[in-house]
Amino acid sequence: MLDTAIKTQLKAYLERLVNPIELVASLDASGTAQEMSELLQEIATLSDKVSVREDGNAALKPSFAIGRPGEAARVNFAGIPMGHEFTSLVLALLQVSGYPPKIEAELIEQIRTLPGNQRFETFISLSCHNCPDVVQALNLLAVLNPGISSVMIDGAAFQDEVAARKILAVPTVFLNGEPFGQGRMTLEEIVAKLDTGAASREAEKIDQKEPFDLLVVGGGPAGSASAVYAARKGIRTGVVAERFGGQVLDTMAIENFISVQRTEGPKLATALEQHVKEYDVDIINLQRAKALVPAENGGLVEVHLDSGAVLKSKTVVIATGARWREMNVPGEREYRGRGVAYCPHCDGPLFKGKRVAVIGGGNSGVEAAIDLAGIVAHVTLLEFDSALRADAVLQAKLASLPNVTVIKSAQTREVSGDGNQVNGLLYQDRLSGENHRIELEGIFVQIGLLPNTDWLKGTLALSPRGEIEVDSRGQTSLPGVFAAGDATTSPFKQIIIAMGDGAKASLGAFDHLIRSAVPA
Repeated sequence: MLDTAIKTQLKAYLERLVNPIELVASLDASGTAQEMSELLQEIATLSDKVSVREDGNAALKPSFAIGRPGEAARVNFAGIPMGHEFTSLVLALLQVSGYPPKIEAELIEQIRTLPGNQRFETFISLSCHNCPDVVQALNLLAVLNPGISSVMIDGAAFQDEVAARKILAVPTVFLNGEPFGQGRMTLEEIVAKLDTGAASREAEKIDQKEPFDLLVVGGGPAGSASAVYAARKGIRTGVVAERFGGQVLDTMAIENFISVQRTEGPKLATALEQHVKEYDVDIINLQRAKALVPAENGGLVEVHLDSGAVLKSKTVVIATGARWREMNVPGEREYRGRGVAYCPHCDGPLFKGKRVAVIGGGNSGVEAAIDLAGIVAHVTLLEFDSALRADAVLQAKLASLPNVTVIKSAQTREVSGDGNQVNGLLYQDRLSGENHRIELEGIFVQIGLLPNTDWLKGTLALSPRGEIEVDSRGQTSLPGVFAAGDATTSPFKQIIIAMGDGAKASLGAFDHLIRSAVPA
């Protein structure tokens, strides 16, 4: 089942196993079960520390558990973890054997003290690039805490389970049978949600931090570049971010990052964080900024956080990026995660054989329609304008697909559903004024971005589109406050441009520092 190259690579990883492990399979008579058996046997041939049993009695079949001989296995995979989840499998094999995880000792201790009797189920699709982070985080919880168990469930392999629980977005996590979370979650986010006292303890720690020379708000490409350039100047630098990596974490294929022919968003986000950590930068993650208080009389700028904590700095670079634009029509928020989706790569496989719509005729919308056409029964693409805005090569590909309908001059009016999930979409023909309804099960929204600047309204100058107005140095309307990336008026929202903006804003802030007499 595994090709020679993957076997060679996996064998090298398995040489790091610390203690013996066993793979316990719960199989049925399906072809998938046969493939699973072959995979497990192949893994066992690569290390004398791996054994296989096929006498498991898990409720979900086919599935397998990873544990140590003589102990109850707590890490489980229902379905074959290939694609993006193959890394989850490799890490589980190593960590169950006792190979130490690369996380802070303080976080390990926090996980070990979490209450037990917690069973996590994570529904994923093998094409989802956000799912592995969640699976790996929950698997690690199960490895470190004997009271926690985790099972990855491939939604495409267990369609009955998906239908019974009305799952229309991945990753979707259940804790002890009840909904726990949806979408990408980091290990730190999950632990903070389970440890109810963690937020207040973290806020107290943040409040005690000394003022920074430069504080970056945002951990995406622009924020990372700002932090690196500031740290290299030898000044006290901090980064506060709601999630390090920003929107890059939600980006699948990246093929225009110069000198890197192809990469994926989560991989790039990891590289950004690792680069920043090479320097003496204080990273404050999982914290959302809610207010900016300008400096008075040459004093310090304050950034107030949702947690109640306050950070102070001589200069600030705002790099809070952007988020997916919503349609803002009735039913959209009500049915988000229940038919309304924003990531075709992640959620597309859950709509296999169904009818869906894509809203938006730019590159993102047309690419989404092309991808979905290979999975679903039919795609209807709706574009507000009288013509598609995607590149010609994408439009040509779209036109060649037999199961795609394109409707132009269409204004979406409402998302309809039966109370549980989406069952249709209403739109108006902008030329004739006629209203129409499309019967469908899924809607993928791809209509651009909105800057994450709501928390800045009334504080500094914003454009009519809500973007932070900046000059050629990244300076905002407030002295000592700079901005960079997709949250600003800088044109062409691209990763490489955001990085350049971040470096420029950081250098502008440093220039401001050396030319200004700011008290410590």
